[in-house]
Formats: sequence, structure tokens, C-alpha cells
Amino acid sequence: MFSYREETQVSSFLFSAMHMHSRQSPFAKRRERLWVLLEALKLPFLIVSNPVNIFYLTGFRGSAGIAVLGLSEAFLWVDPRYIQQAREQAHGVEVVEEKGGLLKAAGYWLGERRAKVAGFEDGHLTCAGLREVRGHVPSRVRLKPAGGLIEELRCVKDTEEIECIRGAARLTSAVFAEVIRLVQPGVRECDLAAEIEYRMRRGDAEGAAFETIVASGPRGAWPHARASSKLLNKSELVIFDLGAILSGYAADMARTVYVGQPTRRVRSLYGAVREAQQRAVEAARSGVQARDVDGAARKALARRGLARYFTHSTGHGVGLEIHEKPRLGRGERRRLAVGCVVTVEPGIYLEGWGGIRIEDTVLVGDSGPEVLTPASKDDWYVV
Repeated sequence: MFSYREETQVSSFLFSAMHMHSRQSPFAKRRERLWVLLEALKLPFLIVSNPVNIFYLTGFRGSAGIAVLGLSEAFLWVDPRYIQQAREQAHGVEVVEEKGGLLKAAGYWLGERRAKVAGFEDGHLTCAGLREVRGHVPSRVRLKPAGGLIEELRCVKDTEEIECIRGAARLTSAVFAEVIRLVQPGVRECDLAAEIEYRMRRGDAEGAAFETIVASGPRGAWPHARASSKLLNKSELVIFDLGAILSGYAADMARTVYVGQPTRRVRSLYGAVREAQQRAVEAARSGVQARDVDGAARKALARRGLARYFTHSTGHGVGLEIHEKPRLGRGERRRLAVGCVVTVEPGIYLEGWGGIRIEDTVLVGDSGPEVLTPASKDDWYVV
């Protein structure tokens, strides 16, 4: 792994790398930002094995490929199943069809380049994969764990990425606005979840970003409950957690609905969570530490005596994956930057009774936070 000095270099170069401007394609811009980091760390080559990161840097969306990025060149090896797709999708890299093993080919290539050191994604490449690379590079080549360099770059979204997430968020909100009209006693949770995912597809989504959550009554006390065959009943809460994928990018949103006329207690609890969520959204600004966004939600709930019922972190980054950096949780000192896209999702969970969670996908903008999921929080009960 990197030394403290090297990690400090990453932090200092990351800011300048993320603000480089170019008329090149978004993939070329991202590779340029990566090259700044590689040069700072004296890494002439990086083996990229995570398919998500390969897509981020090249545009290739296949599930099998190995890329090696150098300071002045980039190669992508794919097997015959993906060669046509790679030639059509990949930008700015040399695409090579390989029948004898992708990591083997990458290892031989590094040897031919007389590389002395190359980084690899230690958070993704398996031990077996690392052994395979080591078996096909000269002994002089030192393979160095590179940590999450690309994930660090992905923390701050570029203009193209933000527009993709914005579209996914609009679709997610529109689908929820349609499906809430179907909420009534006697409807199954799983039928509502299926309807959500069907309507996402009809709206041009590539699919759901995660398994849609519909959790009613006592099941709402499970933060990650799966939609079941349980029927919705009158006088109970229903948590909806959903997100669409468009152009590879995800959105994430949660709303809580009450079936019937809410009691004073239910109104009070819903109001408490809504206030906590609003306080946390307002705190999601450039330069703010991630833990302070989390703290804003917890303080609001603590004032109502509800903090002990909030059992998870306030949010997480969202983009090519539904859970990315940065995490909005206790102890997270990372500072948010313009271009970060995060979820803000406080909730309370009362065993045997139910739960309330309100979540938005939020962009940290130049002039403050921007909520990208505009679905109403006012129309939250169905009479």
C-alpha cells in the first residue's frame, strides 16, 4: 500500500486533477486526471480490472476485460465474446482480442514495455489474478497496490455524469409519483415493487439500481427489507426505496407513505424525520466534512428524543455504483467538493411498529446543495 507521504501526494494532486479542462471526450478527460495521479505517485502503468472503472475510463461496458493505462498509452484486452462491443464502445484505447487469458496478455505487455513498476487495483484483483499477472511479467517488475485511485476520481462527477444522474433521478421520481396512486389496502408489496421496476424499464431505464424496497407495517423497521407478498393494511406506514439506472448511472430515493389518515403520533414522527433530512441536505455543501452532514441529521432527531432509532449512516455517494465514496457517517472526515453526488437518507426504525425513511439524491453544487429527486414529500398519506 502507499505510504503516508504518497497518500498526501494523492490528496494534493487530486484537487488539481479533478479541475482540469479539455475539449476532449469525457473518457479522455478522466484518463488525463488519472495520469496526473499516476505521475505524482511515480506509477508509469496501472492495471485496471474492475469493470466499472474500465467503463469510467474507456466507455466499454462489457463484464470481462483488462485495461492497462500508461502515462502516454492505454490498452484494453477482451476475449472474442466482447471484441465487437469493445471496438464500438471503447474510446481512446487500443482494443486487443485475446484468446489466451486477459491477465496473461497484460503481463506480457508490461514485460515488453520494460516496466519496472506497475500498480494494480488491490480492492478488486483477486489473489489468483495477482498470481497470474506475476507469473507472466519479468521478475524485475514490481507490482504495487494502488488503492482506490479511480474511485477517488469518481467521487467528483463531471458534467456528463451529473446529467446522467439527473436523468435517472427525474425518472425515479416520475415513476414513484405514478405508483403512489396504486397504494391501497390489500395490495401486495411485491406487486408495487414489480410495478416500479416495470415502469422504470418503460421509461428507458436500463433497470433498477438495486432491488426495489417496499416494506409496510412492522417490516418497515428493517432498513433493507425485501418486498414480500405481505398485503398493505390500513393505518400503517410503507417505505419505498427505489432508483433507476440511465446510461450506466444510478439514482437513489426513498419516500414513506401512510395508508389512511395519520394519527398525531405518526405526523410527529414523520415531521421529525423530514426535518432531520432537510437539515442534512442543507449541510451538504462544498468544504463540509462528511461527518457534519451525518451530525446534522442526528442532532435534529436527538432534539425529538429519536436519535437511538436512527441505526445507519446518513448517506453515501452514488454514480456508476449505488454505493460509492464518499460515505456520510460518523467519523468521516473527508470534505465534500463541488460535483459530489450523495444520498441523504435519515430514518427511524421502531421494532414491531414500523419505520420512516426519507431520501434524496443530492448534488453538491457551486451555490449549495441541489436535490435531484423532486418527488413530493408533502403528499405522504393515502386516504
